[in-house]
Amino acid sequence: MRTRSAFAATAAALAAAACLTPTTAAAAPRQAQAQAHAPARACSPSVRIDGFSDALDKATFQGSFVGNFSALAVDKDGTVAALSDRSQLFSLDVRQEGRGTPSAKPVRVVNLADEKGGPLDSEGLVVDRDGTRLVTSETEPSVRRYGKDGKLLGRLPVPGALQVAPAGRAVSNQTFEGLTLQPGGRTLIASMEQSLTGDGQDAAGRPLVRLQTWQRHGRQEFALGPQYAYPADKGLGVAEITAAGDGRLLVLERGFTPGVGNTVRLYLADPRRASDVSAVTNLPGGAATRPVGKKLLADLGACPSLGATARQPQQNPLLDNIEGLAVTKRGGGSLRLLLVSDDNQNAAQITRLYSLTVRLPRP
Repeated sequence: MRTRSAFAATAAALAAAACLTPTTAAAAPRQAQAQAHAPARACSPSVRIDGFSDALDKATFQGSFVGNFSALAVDKDGTVAALSDRSQLFSLDVRQEGRGTPSAKPVRVVNLADEKGGPLDSEGLVVDRDGTRLVTSETEPSVRRYGKDGKLLGRLPVPGALQVAPAGRAVSNQTFEGLTLQPGGRTLIASMEQSLTGDGQDAAGRPLVRLQTWQRHGRQEFALGPQYAYPADKGLGVAEITAAGDGRLLVLERGFTPGVGNTVRLYLADPRRASDVSAVTNLPGGAATRPVGKKLLADLGACPSLGATARQPQQNPLLDNIEGLAVTKRGGGSLRLLLVSDDNQNAAQITRLYSLTVRLPRP
């Protein structure tokens, strides 16, 4: 039996206070039912799962397969941009139903390509303040800018060491997996999925993964900025990063064990006191190097399954290959998150949307 968390109790109390007005007193029984239900959805003292949906799984839209999703971002028109790692960018009309179950339907899709018209291993996504799209590809790796119509507009510089070997020290398919833009729009951050060859571990034995930043100069141009060392949990990689809104980052770490299933953990990380390691050839780089601090918000395997089913072994059938994360609502110290799993166009995997509510601890 799951114990009642302070977060769930507070959220339920606030919801009850908002609903009990003279004109809505008749809703009290329904509110009481929701309040009693809230603890059953707690994943941790900081995180609650509101619902999930498999409605997009194995769907098609305008002849395109709806899936392979690796990143999410809220667009300027209120839709959610969903990036497929097969060089396509969908726009989803996303709504919350019932107690928070997400529903989504595709409304647009555009194709993306590199400078030669070739495909991308598109993994990270940011909708910039002018509506253009910044998209990472794991192949080189790269960060490219696209118009809303999918037209390639430019490309950002990437340090040589982060290039895939033999050009650099990155491992193929383990490069720029996450991308986010900090509040104010001046700092862009990309996360490597795994460590560079030659980089080591922190004092706790956690592999150090590099976060690369760019600083904006002018309206659109980004120049290379500081680089930070992030300690990923052993056996996991960094699947996504998203700005929390106060300088901190939400970090999604993910791993997979055949016959056991997925491990997915949500962390809150703070790069503001971390050392710039862009000049450090091999991490950890000595006692003077300070890595990014992080705090576990929830192991999503501890969330209630809510009746979800899985098509392959999972410790919790709710889980799948979760890769995308976006903040869809802020307020009252809480964030509403939308997550998506990448089904790899595989019959044994599922394209699943998840809605979570997170109460952030104080900095």
